[in-house]
Amino acid sequence: QVQLVESGGGLVQPGGSLRLSCAVSGFTFSSYAMRWVRRTPGKGIEWVSDISGGGSTYYADSVKGRFTISRDNAKNTVYLQMNSLKPADTAVYYCRKGVGGIPQYGFDSWGQGTQVTVSS
Repeated sequence: QVQLVESGGGLVQPGGSLRLSCAVSGFTFSSYAMRWVRRTPGKGIEWVSDISGGGSTYYADSVKGRFTISRDNAKNTVYLQMNSLKPADTAVYYCRKGVGGIPQYGFDSWGQGTQVTVSS
């Protein structure tokens, strides 16, 4: 069955960096778009970034220029490199599997999430 397992979260000071990973199994990873979203108590679920099966990338304005999404199809893993972190980036981060190769087809499965806390 489809499994998505996030890792890499933690506590970091403002201005710091983290790299999140989402290891997947149960489907042909290279054929599907992937997404990162985050959940905060105040804002609910917020879209962060997408990557298509072909490697095209898309970012929310709030993270553009600071976050980079990438994928390693040989490792069945999608990454989110987060630089210049701000307290507002504090959230639980989830990866999601696309229904098809491009984000426009939608997303279905979720991982369990990884907590990112940005605080001094």
